[in-house]
Amino acid sequence: MATRPAFISQSIGSALVRIEWIDFTWHAGMAMSRRQMSMRSLHEAIRAVHPTARILEVSRMSDEELGKQLSAFNLTLQRKDNGHELPVECAFQGSKIFERGGPFLDLLSESPAAAKRDPRLQESGRLTGFRFLDEDWPSEPPTAFYSWIYLNALRRHPHLASAVTEYDIFTDIAFNPQRSINCQASSVALYVALARRRDLRRALSSRQAFLNIYNDSIFKDDAQSAQVSLF
Repeated sequence: MATRPAFISQSIGSALVRIEWIDFTWHAGMAMSRRQMSMRSLHEAIRAVHPTARILEVSRMSDEELGKQLSAFNLTLQRKDNGHELPVECAFQGSKIFERGGPFLDLLSESPAAAKRDPRLQESGRLTGFRFLDEDWPSEPPTAFYSWIYLNALRRHPHLASAVTEYDIFTDIAFNPQRSINCQASSVALYVALARRRDLRRALSSRQAFLNIYNDSIFKDDAQSAQVSLF
C-alpha cells in the first residue's frame, strides 16, 4: 500500500486547492508499465470516494495525451533571448540560486532529465531563491516560483489550458511528498481553480499580484484537519 495526494480544484471558498490523501495499492518498479498500474490503482481509490469526479494524471505516465503534454518535461515557455521553446523543468532548475552558486543558466539548454539530475543542484548548499527573466524570486513560499512559471507556461497553450478545466482532481504518480515539494498536478489544480473563479488574469499580472494571492489564499489539507498556507 502507498499514500499519495489528490489535488482538488475549489471553485468557491477560501481554499483554492484541497488535498485528499489517498491509500491505494502500489506496484513496485521503475518501468513505465508498473508506474501506470500504480496510477490506475490510485485513480480507482479516488473514484471510490468521488465516483463522478473527472480525474487527470499530470505526468508522462498518464493514460491521456493531455496529461502527458502537461508534464513539466513537455510543457514549455518561450525563451526571450533566442525564441526557442524552454521546458518548465529546465526553467525551474536553471533559475535556482544557492549559497555557493547559481543560477546555472546552461541548464536552460539541457534536456529536462539532464537539468533535473545536474549534480550542482545538490552540491551548492542551501537554496536561497530564484532568478528568472532578470527577476528575483524568494524561496518562500517554497512552491510559489514553480507554480508561477508553470501557470504562465500553461496559459500560453490555450488548447491545453481550455481542456484541463474539464477536470476536477489531479494526480502525479511520480510525486513523492517525502522527497520533494513541487508538484505539477498541484499547479494544474491551482490553474483550474483560478480560471473557474475568473481570477487568473489578476493572479498572473505580476509577481507581486501572484505572491499576494499565494499569501492571502489558503490551502486545505484534509489529512491535517486544518487550513494552512497555500502549498
